[in-house]
Amino acid sequence: MSKRKLNLVLCWHMHQPDYRDSATGKFRLPWTYLHALKDYSDMAAHIEAEPRARAVFNFVPILLDQLEDYADQFATGNYRDPLLELLSRPDYIRLTAEERDFILDCGFRCGHDEMVSPYPPYKRLHELYDQLEKFGGQSMEYLSGQYMADLLTWYHLVWIGETVNRSDPLPVRMMAKGESFSFEDRKALLELIGRVVSNLIPRYRKLAEEGRIEISSTPHTHPIAPLLIDFSTAREAWPEAVLPRAHHYPGGTDRVAFHIHSAIESHVRRFGKAPAGFWPAEGGISDAVVSQFAKAGVNWTASGGSVLANSLRSKGKKVNKPLDYLYRPYRVEGMDNGSVCFFRDDRLSDLIGFEYAKWHSDNSVSHFIKELERIHEDSGDDEPMVSVILDGENAWEYYPYNGFYFLSGLYKALAEHPYIKMTTFSEYLSVIDTERIGSLSGLTAGSWVYGTFSTWIGDSAKNTAWDLLCDAKLVFDKTEASGNLTAVQLEKAYRQLAVCESSDWFWWFGDYNPAHAVSSFDLLYRENLKLLYRLLGVDPPAHLDEPICRGTGAEAEAGGAMRRSS
Repeated sequence: MSKRKLNLVLCWHMHQPDYRDSATGKFRLPWTYLHALKDYSDMAAHIEAEPRARAVFNFVPILLDQLEDYADQFATGNYRDPLLELLSRPDYIRLTAEERDFILDCGFRCGHDEMVSPYPPYKRLHELYDQLEKFGGQSMEYLSGQYMADLLTWYHLVWIGETVNRSDPLPVRMMAKGESFSFEDRKALLELIGRVVSNLIPRYRKLAEEGRIEISSTPHTHPIAPLLIDFSTAREAWPEAVLPRAHHYPGGTDRVAFHIHSAIESHVRRFGKAPAGFWPAEGGISDAVVSQFAKAGVNWTASGGSVLANSLRSKGKKVNKPLDYLYRPYRVEGMDNGSVCFFRDDRLSDLIGFEYAKWHSDNSVSHFIKELERIHEDSGDDEPMVSVILDGENAWEYYPYNGFYFLSGLYKALAEHPYIKMTTFSEYLSVIDTERIGSLSGLTAGSWVYGTFSTWIGDSAKNTAWDLLCDAKLVFDKTEASGNLTAVQLEKAYRQLAVCESSDWFWWFGDYNPAHAVSSFDLLYRENLKLLYRLLGVDPPAHLDEPICRGTGAEAEAGGAMRRSS
């Protein structure tokens, strides 16, 4: 057997936008703790179960902020998430009409085929709801307090990670009971949720300290850094892009630096040391961003394979097949001490993110291994470096058993393979010969989605959202320069500005997303901008009361989990 190795990095990106109402601290949507309970817990468990496995986990600081917020809620019993507050109620006899509507609206907000239909008692609750909904009017008033208790209990049961189900007897016992859940049942469930969610950050830190994983970071609230620095970078890979009215985001370079340094501080506090690498939000990268990372002492960064292909084409180089260019890291010329850039294999990453869920787990694991073997065989005397990077939470609810059999089988097969070496980006850089690092004369700015920024800029709603942010930033800069704010007031305004700069607001605007989800993010974005104005001592513009996306019912409070592009 050849001694040549194929180096493989599995990089799982963990991110949730800030779902908190910045004015009250209450959570508008529950996706952070639900994904923590189901996905972040499972992903740690799979690594723990296979000591030979290695992987990179990328945690966005705004996600960690929310996880710590939830840990505090569980510790104090002061629940700022309305679903958890309702789950903690002793009874549901005196629910208000609004609370009943809220439970009914949330109680089936998950994948029906994977998370409702497999459980007959939960499915019956849904069938009863469907039957009454057909009659309209006040028919839902026939649903009792016990129905609400059972619905809320089942909703949380199906969001429990598969590894938790297999290690703790409570979920199985409650699923076997099926109905008529008591307050004691709900208290036990709430305690389990709290234990799982609150232990996540220490759990991942321990894995990192043991050398089994690398933890990387992202600029603090997940901004699209190239666009903050220069809107025109959108045209590098998409020349016909229509840009916002504003020519640029005011002070964008300084804002990116703020997000990077804030993320480093977050990482040191939570994981004991600075991150060696950064996955920029959505893989959004440009020469200016790589330069910013280098100035901050970041050793590596990463993006999509399409960004690399575009960068090579723009310099007149032929791009025939990935084997010719993809499976090595690069450094941008003129940045000799800058961050090394890795580029993901988009096809292999998307197989995990979108296709393998439809396959039997044995077949998908076998196919993935064979794809790596083919790359190894075709690489001749070279030792390829394959980067597989995707969301670490969103794909698994489309897999049977939350991807348990796929992930456990994948880690085992990779760990036992004779020449596939699971590694991390930092470990790889510590042993690689420098001549293995390719050279790029420059980057064509783009993201891991199509290699462009079309998901975050370029249509009327997205551009309007950018213009609203630019207007607010101009007021921010003027108010800061006036010296009228105290240090405490200015710090609050800075934090709120960072929330408004998140990429997620711009991602959700678009007719490819469900209207109820667009509505939620439209409303939350405008509320965040309003609060920024108030923190600056300025009345918010009246047009912030109007939805950005017309015709979507954007004043609705409904929300929904949407499968993010990997």
